[in-house]
Amino acid sequence: MDELGDRAADLVERHPRQARLRRVGTSRAGSPMLLLSVGCGSRQVLVVAGPHANEPVGGATVLRLAERALEDPRLTEGADATWNLLLCADPDGLRRNEGWLTGPYTLGRYARNFYRPGFLEQPEWLPDGPDRATLPETRTLLRLQAELRPFLQCSLHGVDVGGGFAELTHDLPGLADRMALAAARLGIPRELGSYDTLYWPCLGPALYRIPLPRQGDFTAAITEAAVDSTWCHPRRYGTVTAVVEAPMWGVAAVGDGSPPDDRDAQLRTVSDALRRDTRRLHRLLARLRPHVPPGPDAARLLAPVDDYLLVSPRLADAWDPGTDDGTGRALPPMTTAHLVALRLAGRRLALRTAGLLHQLVTRTGPDPAAVLPELDAAVDEWCADYHDGCGARWIPVARQVEYQSRVVLAAFELAARRGREPSPTGSPGRGPGAAVPLSME
Repeated sequence: MDELGDRAADLVERHPRQARLRRVGTSRAGSPMLLLSVGCGSRQVLVVAGPHANEPVGGATVLRLAERALEDPRLTEGADATWNLLLCADPDGLRRNEGWLTGPYTLGRYARNFYRPGFLEQPEWLPDGPDRATLPETRTLLRLQAELRPFLQCSLHGVDVGGGFAELTHDLPGLADRMALAAARLGIPRELGSYDTLYWPCLGPALYRIPLPRQGDFTAAITEAAVDSTWCHPRRYGTVTAVVEAPMWGVAAVGDGSPPDDRDAQLRTVSDALRRDTRRLHRLLARLRPHVPPGPDAARLLAPVDDYLLVSPRLADAWDPGTDDGTGRALPPMTTAHLVALRLAGRRLALRTAGLLHQLVTRTGPDPAAVLPELDAAVDEWCADYHDGCGARWIPVARQVEYQSRVVLAAFELAARRGREPSPTGSPGRGPGAAVPLSME
């Protein structure tokens, strides 16, 4: 977290006429929320890094985007644009992941140092609506959106294990092709059946439409983002939001669009594995919880544990073709990529929970419940399944950053062009974007 601020400050010192850095908010723990702005155009772009604490690639990506905007006047003067780059939306959460950020980058090290707050403490969500947002990080995002009224907002996310994909509030024709080109050049697998977007409209390969928020229960909100968010909130300003996901460990099979062999049998296998893992974790938590000392640190680790153990049985039922999960909603048509993504998602829930429980033990000293050997065994087993069973391979940070940057730049070009397209009457459109003369590839 400190490195992000230092590097942004150094960039401003080297380019004082073109770049500015200001504090736009303060986290719950008192960390500054810093906005790096490049350019002086009237059309605003807002790029949000680090909305999920365990997805750090966005911090490096915004610094790369700042460098690109300083190098290439087509991105600023040529488009009458200002790039506003929020270095991190959850600085407190990012600090809690610093145990694995310096490497070595192994799945085991990541899992045992993983942190992501509970659903109600994630800054992009508005479960009670924007007027009742309580987190200072969320209120900072809302203030920035109201101040800037950006024509494009990009939220930068990282997939721990899987492939790259993106989600849009409005279609940007051509973006799927640009993503495919960037992924092919950089060796990034594309996720053609993301668990996050299982029920969302598909706009193209690895590209999905974010649905409008709707009422739902708590578990639906966690599993389907069926809740108001800072992604959808700036629609009132005419903003196009792009959520750009870049993988840390790539799995080639998430790009397999072929028909699956025995879909139902594979779904039952995934669902049964998630139920079995959840029961195992429930038993470990029941042994551990009486020994957890009270206090805010333990509460921060227990909140996401409780979230994951709440939603896991519901997801297992939703994915099982022989079980009614109570929603009355059938599974969509599925490719091999969808089944691989569900396998990865089920394993992700279990591994995250085990990693958080591992920290509950190791951060409180002795192991009074004698759960650490079993937790270590579970983490090793599930990491091995990712590595050996799914073929997960680390993607170097530079390639993660370059892929994410290229997708953002493609979205910028297309959103700017969208704002200048002729209306049906033949007059220029009134959108806030400007035409960008050349591809940003």
